[in-house]
Amino acid sequence: MSSELCMRDFSVLNPAVVQHVNLTVAPGEFHALLGPNGAGKTTLFRGLLGLLPTSGQVSHGRFGYVPQRHEFAWDFPITVDRCVGTGLRKHNTDRVREALAAVRLSSLARAPIGVLSGGQRQRLLIARALVTHPDFLLLDEPFTGLDFPTTDALLELFTGLDAGILMSTHTIGEALNACDRASLFKSTIIATGTPDELTARPDLWVTTFGVPLTRVLGGTPC
Repeated sequence: MSSELCMRDFSVLNPAVVQHVNLTVAPGEFHALLGPNGAGKTTLFRGLLGLLPTSGQVSHGRFGYVPQRHEFAWDFPITVDRCVGTGLRKHNTDRVREALAAVRLSSLARAPIGVLSGGQRQRLLIARALVTHPDFLLLDEPFTGLDFPTTDALLELFTGLDAGILMSTHTIGEALNACDRASLFKSTIIATGTPDELTARPDLWVTTFGVPLTRVLGGTPC
């Protein structure tokens, strides 16, 4: 059994956006991190990955990181399978085939990455993370710019994975329907619970987003 992801008084020091985070995500759990723009969700992920200086305690298994799609060089001349294989120290065709099958991209293995649609590009980034057999996936806004059918297909994919997931997203209604637990986040954890527990506390959503729960679920920009 892989280890849990556990943060205790975890802060990112520079930039000092994320402060005193206490959160435990169980192995195999699908956990959504919900908060407004500028709340520090991406900064938290970068701190967990060791890319920013931090304080406090954190323990975890192996991470697979799925960045936002705009951070990736999609014009780079490389095929899908070779792009996925770059996540390995040594190219391993079996692992690449396994990762592509998991995200349903096997038929496009030899295609250039530049021809992929938005949803296919997101699946490619997930395959790059899965190829290392991580214990946890860190998903940073995986649904940005995607339509509802593509979002639903990705959520179905996420719920079928063995790895634990910590996902930041603005697609809140859909995430609450799919995740096991969620945390409201604004520089720190405001509250953690099941979707039903969190939606039963409208005051927590106002504290986090500054607007009522009905507007948050309605997709009003925050």
